[in-house]
Amino acid sequence: AEGTAALLDGIGGTVFTSGDNAYPQGSAADFRNCYDPTWGRHKARTRPAPGNHDYEAPGAAPYFAYFGPNAGPSGLGYYSFELGPWHVVSLNSNVPAGQGSPQYQWLAADLAERDARCVAAIWHHPLFSSAQNGPSPVMRDVWRLLQAARADIAVVGHEHAYERFAPLDDGGRPTTSGIRQFIVGTGGAPLYPFITVAPGSEVRISTWGVLKLTLNPDAYAWEFIVLGGSVRDSGSGSCG
Repeated sequence: AEGTAALLDGIGGTVFTSGDNAYPQGSAADFRNCYDPTWGRHKARTRPAPGNHDYEAPGAAPYFAYFGPNAGPSGLGYYSFELGPWHVVSLNSNVPAGQGSPQYQWLAADLAERDARCVAAIWHHPLFSSAQNGPSPVMRDVWRLLQAARADIAVVGHEHAYERFAPLDDGGRPTTSGIRQFIVGTGGAPLYPFITVAPGSEVRISTWGVLKLTLNPDAYAWEFIVLGGSVRDSGSGSCG
């Protein structure tokens, strides 16, 4: 965790987290002893999403207390914000997200109110994965909703590895109108192996590092930077 926090020291801008912020149980002590001495020095510029380990504490209360307003309304775990020309939604894959759920209804209204050309989403459980936990279908309805709104990027975690996918529809089929998913669970926890190669998977790396995203008015670029500062994956895409 200290090594990846040191990478952030040299990267400006907003920091996203994709859940499981403090191991092992998301307790106040875990945030105080694990997160705060490392990634905590970037807390003021961090917009987090919660993971299942954050919810090992009842209601993820220490998560909401630690991040405060940067985590959105306390107790919900989903919110949105503007980042330059991009609209970003941070979602909660630990609570219901299917059609008819409060989170789904909130997201539908949020996307309808903001006709942003470029949209990014953050949550924890990946819809597609080649690593040991495998795909998590709980966000399939959300994916479909985001794709209809022309969303471009999903940044997720849960798997302790890095994986980049081609733009996919909610069924995992490559399409130019799909969403590109990045799994970035490489902040410091023990790493996972890859079990298979999921359809649409383009790059798989099992090492610690951070994903640097450059969000431009009509495009985005990425670099996966590993400990020591070298770039192991990079590329770009258009948005909107």
